[in-house]
Amino acid sequence: MEMHPIAFHLGPLPIHSFGIMVALGFAIGLWTASRRALRSSIAPEQIIDLGPWLILGTLIGARALYVVSYWHESFAGRPFGEIFAVWNGGIVFYGGLIGATLACALYVRRKKLRLWRVADVLAPSIALGSAFGRIGCLLNGCCYGRECHLPWAIRFPADNPLHPPTTPVHPTEIYDSLLNLLLYAGLVWLYRRKKFDGQVIAVYLVGYALLRSFVELFRGDYPERQHYLGGWATPAHLVSFGVLAAGLALLWMLPRVMPKRG
Repeated sequence: MEMHPIAFHLGPLPIHSFGIMVALGFAIGLWTASRRALRSSIAPEQIIDLGPWLILGTLIGARALYVVSYWHESFAGRPFGEIFAVWNGGIVFYGGLIGATLACALYVRRKKLRLWRVADVLAPSIALGSAFGRIGCLLNGCCYGRECHLPWAIRFPADNPLHPPTTPVHPTEIYDSLLNLLLYAGLVWLYRRKKFDGQVIAVYLVGYALLRSFVELFRGDYPERQHYLGGWATPAHLVSFGVLAAGLALLWMLPRVMPKRG
């Protein structure tokens, strides 16, 4: 397949396709969340104003978890400044989710909003943004799958700077994107029918942990030493187990402490 890691240049500055898709997913996700906020008596402007907080939290969290996870492979013995060189690649979705969650909690506290209500507004948009982001991964040549000879396998060109394999591989980026679109549709449906604040974000955590764990079974971009539990589990599997447990705990706890919706 054709690769387009660089979309275009602004003078000498390369504009990466991955960055464009992430920015597009974030913008569309935030806009849809602002429209959805009206159903929860939250001013759309308050969701839009949350955007910069989410961007900063996502970038810090996504980079921090990548640095911790791949310290020995990518950073040990190298100049300290490379830790901050996000433009060279290296972010982790779960780290971004954690960072965005903390940033959202701080914003909600400052604005005296209801945390779980705001979280429900945002939850479907997280899945929608992820769908765009994974298309960016496909254009970039990262997060690729294991060798595959099924009819829908894809092949990356040899000149990709990230050096994915040139043999046919599972299109894990497409798997992830399509499953996130399905999750988005399901969460939008649930949002209109939820029984208590926090239900939608809890279902998102459960749903994303399951779909990510499924896609991880086909991923091929992890070093051999990055597998656990007998060799089948990736680092994302381990985090997914925790996210799944958190989502299930919220589904059990929140109905008991939050007022029911009529």
